[in-house]
Amino acid sequence: MLMTTTPTIEGQPIREYKGVVTGEVIIGANVLKDFMAGLTDFFGGRSGSYEKVLIEAKEKAMEEMMQRARALGANAIVGIDLDYETIGQSSSMLMVATSGTAVVL
Repeated sequence: MLMTTTPTIEGQPIREYKGVVTGEVIIGANVLKDFMAGLTDFFGGRSGSYEKVLIEAKEKAMEEMMQRARALGANAIVGIDLDYETIGQSSSMLMVATSGTAVVL
């Protein structure tokens, strides 16, 4: 399935709009990742453990959105938007929400 953040796909006219599709994932970070991220914050650098969690959550949200688009008979999603938020007590959970328009090219 073709997925893009742009509202159209060059050279691919949209024949039918199927509707808005979404994908949502809430994922927790464990104590060890929090500890390692704290060290990274103190000493500087990138937090590989949190980056892996973020990538995993984004991929799952995109996959969920793609499954919903397929269920509508779409073969592409245009206008994709990704949102990231921390939620829960002490912001211990990460939420990734995706949305886009399911279309038939």
